Amino acid sequence: VGKFPLYALGSLTWDKSKPNVLVTGGVHGYETSGVLGALRFAASEAKNYHQFFNLMIVPCVSPWGYETINRWNPDAIDPNRSFYIHSPAQESAALMRLVADLDFVMHIDLHETTDTDNSEFRPALAARDAVDHKEWAIPDGFYTVGDSANPCADFQRAVIQAVEKVTHIAPADESGRIIGEQIQQQGVINYDLKPLGLCASVTNAKYVTTTEVYPDSPKVDAGNCILAQVAAIKGALDFVLSTPN
Repeated sequence: VGKFPLYALGSLTWDKSKPNVLVTGGVHGYETSGVLGALRFAASEAKNYHQFFNLMIVPCVSPWGYETINRWNPDAIDPNRSFYIHSPAQESAALMRLVADLDFVMHIDLHETTDTDNSEFRPALAARDAVDHKEWAIPDGFYTVGDSANPCADFQRAVIQAVEKVTHIAPADESGRIIGEQIQQQGVINYDLKPLGLCASVTNAKYVTTTEVYPDSPKVDAGNCILAQVAAIKGALDFVLSTPN
């Protein structure tokens, strides 16, 4: 399938007296606003935070997936379910090696929930595994996924409040859920990150969130989705700056 290098952007001066922050995008390569949002933040906003943090930005964890518009890698493995020891996904293993010797105070992982989750990727997953997968209602708007083992509700709320200035927040469905999970507060659900092997569990950061943008909404365009991702990163960083650790 050719070579698809995985690039990381780091602060030019890595100061051990500063806390470390990890920003990741494109773990699912087809979720493009995560990739472009990470790059937009690096180009336009990162300079405003270098004095406070060491920044590590990995804008596209799955470059093959980005180039071929895929959720999986070329081995039909979901990188976002593969963050564990002896990972079978090259992309996940590479990111784990990159951050293994670093301690982070915050990690924000940029994703999208799209209509193709139901029309293409979940049916493909069911076919691969020979199991039934129920469709879920795709939420119209932005939401975050926290860690049920360390939910940090105030941190999640700060991200939502920053993003709602630029785009709309996903409402819960009639059962009070988003993608099948019970809503914890406006626009926030939680997953048990480590047992699921999710990218947001790749560090032991105190503050962790996964963003989810809905690019198929009639209320947004590609530019708005990128701005939502940038706003989420800034909101997360501003919360950490304002909170004694």
